Amino acid sequence: MMKHESIEVNAGFLIILTLLAISIGGLVEIVPLFYVEGTVEDVKTADGKDAVRPYTPLEQLGRDIYIREGCYTCHSQMIRPFRDEDLRYGHYSLAAESQYDHPFQWGSMRRGPDLARVGGKYSNAWQVKHLNNPRDVVPESIMPSYPWLLKNELDTSDVVQKMVTLKKVGVPYSINDEEYKANVEKFGEKVAKTLDIRKAKDNIVAQAKAGNYDGNPNRLTEMDAIVAYLQVLGTMVDFDQYDEQYFIDFR
Repeated sequence: MMKHESIEVNAGFLIILTLLAISIGGLVEIVPLFYVEGTVEDVKTADGKDAVRPYTPLEQLGRDIYIREGCYTCHSQMIRPFRDEDLRYGHYSLAAESQYDHPFQWGSMRRGPDLARVGGKYSNAWQVKHLNNPRDVVPESIMPSYPWLLKNELDTSDVVQKMVTLKKVGVPYSINDEEYKANVEKFGEKVAKTLDIRKAKDNIVAQAKAGNYDGNPNRLTEMDAIVAYLQVLGTMVDFDQYDEQYFIDFR
């Protein structure tokens, strides 16, 4: 029988065995992908439309602020398929929920809780207080304060360019009547209207006023945008419509 030492002292043989092991491991992971139709779950609403939609212009700007402020360094957006995670955060994250994220915000560090299902968990007023000064609602919090979000006017000057860029990488925003009609078919008319690049700035104002995210409907602030983003996280999929086996079949 070959001793392990004889492999370690023979650099060439060790390299060959290492490459062989890597190749076998790679094939085991890659080959099955050629025999599955897709790994992104097909999640529908009760009326047969796609449940997971792209972010509205306001939510997308909020997401950009979330990234700008480095929120991803302390909060993940990926619930793992473990019992303790399910009990604390809810159903494990689906690939479908991140399909329009560029880049995704899964994360690998949790100094704060996971935010994949934070949407609707707290009121807008709570989110505003928490972002403005976390100690006002969570005395033991080590999260920094972000008071400027309430003071800064939301910059919407480049939202059209951002949406056009995201469209180029596959996010189905519409820029003409044909694409708008396709979104009506895919997501429904109400959602399709929010994804129309031509009406992006009007949609931002309308959603901010309707949602009153920062508590002041007379101003459009960065707080409006980031709270709108946080409030949509994890709210698109109605897990009560599906049994667990349905999602397992996509793995």
